[in-house]
Amino acid sequence: MHAQSPTTTPAAAASRPVIVRCLRLEKRYGTGESATYALRGVDSTIFRGEFMAILGPSGSGKSTYFNMIGALDSPTAGRVLIDEVDVAQLSASELAFLRCRKIGYIFQSYNLIRYMTALENVMVPMTFAGVSPETARRRGMELLELVGIGHRWQHRPIEMSGGQQQRVAIARSLSNKPMILLCDEPTANLDFKTGAEILEILRQINRERGVTVICATHDHRLLDICDRMMWVRDGRIDRVDERKDVKITVGRMGGQE
Repeated sequence: MHAQSPTTTPAAAASRPVIVRCLRLEKRYGTGESATYALRGVDSTIFRGEFMAILGPSGSGKSTYFNMIGALDSPTAGRVLIDEVDVAQLSASELAFLRCRKIGYIFQSYNLIRYMTALENVMVPMTFAGVSPETARRRGMELLELVGIGHRWQHRPIEMSGGQQQRVAIARSLSNKPMILLCDEPTANLDFKTGAEILEILRQINRERGVTVICATHDHRLLDICDRMMWVRDGRIDRVDERKDVKITVGRMGGQE
């Protein structure tokens, strides 16, 4: 497949509320001539309620960018604004609140607690957020049903397949009703069919719940379901494409002719 299109026009962007804004974002490791740059002055905008795919080869900087907008790492220079709040200006408690209440995380390795059941794993973020046990249990079961795994609520990760574990991880990421869902290679460890099912769940959550989904991935099936795609190359945003304008040709894929 090959994708090409113009980026979002200024007029179109002005009418859409912004939920993530990066300004001259830079991440540098080391100093002087030996310094290595993972991000080089990135400016980007992600709109509320959209499904954004972040694509690029290994070493392009997309994982670093992902960690910055998820408040999992701090930039060397520049700013990250979440819902127009500068993350760098938050106190430790405010940052913890942001990570717990405003952002849900999904990782390719699932990161479930091995000795806990599926339901207990989903309840963990709610416990930290001070949700009552009764409410957490009820909401946890509702979320497990949402992702199609309610019947496995008593099972532990070792008793579940990779796809089932990822469904639990998705349910857990939604437990505190986040406004942003960050997905880091969510289909990387799954077979083709299961990966397609996970992507469909994410799209359903995006459409029905209005959650902004930001997905860093090598899985180009996302081209079929995302609203926009951001191509990262050498620590910079190479370009951003609107999915509705993208022309896909079977057999070729990439961002340049």
